[in-house]
Amino acid sequence: MGTAESKKRKQNSANPNSIHKEIHSHNNNMADQKDNAHDFKVQTAKHSNMSTASMRPPSEQSRDRASKRLSSESNGNNDGGVGASTPVELTALEESFRRFAIHGDTRATGKEMHGKNWSKLCKDCNVIDGKSITLTDVDIVFTKVKKKTCRNITFDEFKAALGELAKKKYKEKPAEEAEAEVFKLIEGKAPVISGVTRAVASPTVSRLTDTSKFTGSHKERFDNSGRGKGKAGRVDVVDTSGYVSGYKHAGSYEKKLAKPM
Repeated sequence: MGTAESKKRKQNSANPNSIHKEIHSHNNNMADQKDNAHDFKVQTAKHSNMSTASMRPPSEQSRDRASKRLSSESNGNNDGGVGASTPVELTALEESFRRFAIHGDTRATGKEMHGKNWSKLCKDCNVIDGKSITLTDVDIVFTKVKKKTCRNITFDEFKAALGELAKKKYKEKPAEEAEAEVFKLIEGKAPVISGVTRAVASPTVSRLTDTSKFTGSHKERFDNSGRGKGKAGRVDVVDTSGYVSGYKHAGSYEKKLAKPM
């Protein structure tokens, strides 16, 4: 009995028309593939200025759009909408305002400033001179410019407050020049961080901590240099060496035996 393959050969040899049909269909498929490749080259040549970003996977494109939107929102701009503008760099005055606004508060955003940091700014930047401008004047101006229902001031209210102080600090100058002088005192400045407060030595404390004047059991807790002995100064350690207390030649017998005769 012949196999299935031999039967198929016999059928093909018996029907030559089927062989011609298969060859013709194969040639047509090859021609279609060549035409598709040619069309792809033509389309690519026509659109050679297309950016490679359009060929990226959709997931990456959506991720890029999201990051671009977030960055535009943080800068306060619209993404290509009407009225969109480029990000504006902070001025030196606004930079100082934000530095003082976030001082001492990890949750502060830098867009608003409370009264404590406002007073510190005026003090650190030498706006307060103790003569024409005092701490009381600073507090009064802060209450004047802020809204009644708010406890903080914005940057615009901050500039208005500086304008009020400038009128009192530089009375002989025009309002604009006086305001510019006050701005110069603040521009580029940062909060002054004070150092660690040192303890002031007093005679009473020195007398109580002088170990050389201790008596009784307290004296046994420290050596001649004033350093604590630890447990040896608090607990009576029993001598189990076998020597009589006060014997000064402990261990000398072993040394004599070690010497050559």
